[in-house]
Amino acid sequence: MLLTVFGPISMDLYLPVLPSLTSELGAATSAAQFTLTACLIGLAVGQIIAGPLSDRFGRRTPLLIGITAYIAASVLCAISPNLVTLVIARLVQGLAGAVGIVIAQAAGRDVYEGGALIRYYGRLTVLGGLAAIVGPVLGGQLARITDWRGIFLFLAAIGVLLLAATLIIFGETLPNDQRTRGGMKQTGRDFHRLFSDRLFVGSVLIAGLTYAALFAYLSGATYILQGTYGLSPQAYSIAFGANSAGFMIFGYIGGRTAERWSERGTLIVGIAMTAIGSLGLLSTGLWNLSLPVVLVSLFVLASGVAFASPPTTSLALADYPELAGTASSVLGCARFGLGGVAAPLVGLGGAQAVLPLGIVTVASIGLGVGAHVVFVGALRAVSTAPAPSTPRCCTW
Repeated sequence: MLLTVFGPISMDLYLPVLPSLTSELGAATSAAQFTLTACLIGLAVGQIIAGPLSDRFGRRTPLLIGITAYIAASVLCAISPNLVTLVIARLVQGLAGAVGIVIAQAAGRDVYEGGALIRYYGRLTVLGGLAAIVGPVLGGQLARITDWRGIFLFLAAIGVLLLAATLIIFGETLPNDQRTRGGMKQTGRDFHRLFSDRLFVGSVLIAGLTYAALFAYLSGATYILQGTYGLSPQAYSIAFGANSAGFMIFGYIGGRTAERWSERGTLIVGIAMTAIGSLGLLSTGLWNLSLPVVLVSLFVLASGVAFASPPTTSLALADYPELAGTASSVLGCARFGLGGVAAPLVGLGGAQAVLPLGIVTVASIGLGVGAHVVFVGALRAVSTAPAPSTPRCCTW
């Protein structure tokens, strides 16, 4: 569960100092946001690489290699002399951090199933939300005593702590006799099998598109809240922490609701919440609404993504215990890959404009609704339809 902090801590910790980073390196807003995009792309691509490797070689060895590389990349970020070097270092940092994220999901599938598996993914969401709370708040406080380079050195220190915790706590969860064989050809067959499953494809698309809206918020909110609405880095970190608290609470509720009521029903409620939040942001951009409307909309958006996360993950991975790493890698790639595409789009209309954020989030959630209708909803309709009656001439 500790490994889930790689994603939120790598992105959220330096968000309060992103404007000062932009100014110091003499970069445009959209260019500086590529430091976030590069990390997201690394987190996406890295999972596609790490997932199949962990199915083949086990969970522990790839994990130790990934954490060590994360530490080195964080140090490289801290000493980067220009924006180009920083973007490259952030890409490597994301590639390395992806190993921890995908193995956290895959290891859970190795040892849990049924209701216990849903609870586990709910707890991952809760801890991810807790890390998202601690990240910007801690980043805002660190901004009082250090610059953005010090923030990346702090990330390296976190990597060292995670490496020590992994060496002490984490044991191998995938026995030798359960590992995949066959090299790249087998990996290709595994991916083909996954993408032939409509429920898996639908769950992956929904996860990726809802997280695209979330990462658009991560990319744009720091400029909007500090620039347009005048919040200080510390005030922004508190507002961000409140939204992350909602992410944590509703992630827990989503896991329990999916277990006790319905995975698919919980997913629909989560999508509806994200739609309401994104429409609030779009309305703010169109009619210049006040700060409370923006904060409530962001809260509902983030909480909805968290509410939908446990059932989405469970629906995607539950049927593939033998391909947990590969399936987790596809799910993670969709989340961080589509997030990496959405993040820079927010800055195209200006650093402090709310309307682009509203457009990107509404478009993302709209596509997510479409994915649910085409894949998950259509599949449910087929599975619940009554079987055709058998002709009398064939009953014998």
